[in-house]
Amino acid sequence: MNIEKEAASGSLQSNDCLVRVFPDNDLKIEIQSSVMKEFGHIIREVAEGMLKELKVQKGKVIIEDKGALDFTIRARIETAVKRSNE
Repeated sequence: MNIEKEAASGSLQSNDCLVRVFPDNDLKIEIQSSVMKEFGHIIREVAEGMLKELKVQKGKVIIEDKGALDFTIRARIETAVKRSNE
C-alpha cells in the first residue's frame, strides 16, 4: 500500500498527535515533538513499525506529537494512511 493522496488524522491537543501523509517517491518520516529528546527514537520506531505493518513503501509522513502514547500514534498513522487510499 502506498500513500495515494494527502490525508490527516488526529489533533494538536495535549496527549494526541497530528499525522499528515503525502505522496512521495520514497518513504520519509518527519517528527516534531515537545518530548523529542526523551522519546523521539520511540516515536520513530512506532511509526516505522506501523508503516511496515500497513506495507507502506512510498510516501511522506509528518507526525506532530503532543505527548501521545504509542497506541494513539499507531491509530493516527493507520487512519491517515487508509484515508489517503479512499
